[in-house]
Amino acid sequence: MDEQRLKSGIEAILFASGDPVSAARIALVLDADEQAVLDAGAALAREYEEQGRGVRLVRLNNSLQLHSAPEYATEITRALEQRRAPKLSPASLEVLAIVAYFQPVTRAYIEQMRGVDSSYTVGVLAERGLIEACGHLEAVGRPTLYRTTDLFLRTMGISQLEELPPLPDMTGSDAAAQLQQKVDELKAAEEAKAASEEAETI
Repeated sequence: MDEQRLKSGIEAILFASGDPVSAARIALVLDADEQAVLDAGAALAREYEEQGRGVRLVRLNNSLQLHSAPEYATEITRALEQRRAPKLSPASLEVLAIVAYFQPVTRAYIEQMRGVDSSYTVGVLAERGLIEACGHLEAVGRPTLYRTTDLFLRTMGISQLEELPPLPDMTGSDAAAQLQQKVDELKAAEEAKAASEEAETI
């Protein structure tokens, strides 16, 4: 299959799906090599961005997905009459940072690190699709394990977890302070994004 037909096939599949589709699945359907699919996806992503198109193609681990260009978020919200999702609270950012860096984790582990009950916050993050249950810990009571989702990757503007800023050594006495620094960085990114969106509406 030539490159243009491969890119067209990827585009058609992702448009019809709306959700992330694994490169392996696309390769199987299009009778192509998985790496060729990822390379063609990267080429498509560059084309969309360079041409200022209204859609973007993102890679999420080894899956691909089409989504609207972020600079049109305000127009899309107005057209579809959607309310902007509320900003994450400091507690939510703390829990999200813990899950992102130490996943998969149980709620008890999160609460041990934070020192407070986190059941409500875990529920909020799961409801917003930023974290999800991914099994159970083989221990008494078989508590649920949580991990981040593809939506988390999209929200953070990264393709895979390895692109998160490296976490400092957590074995020292200042481990809590170092984790708090990462939480503050997440909060700053969230506030900057919200400020940008608000500026677009003025």
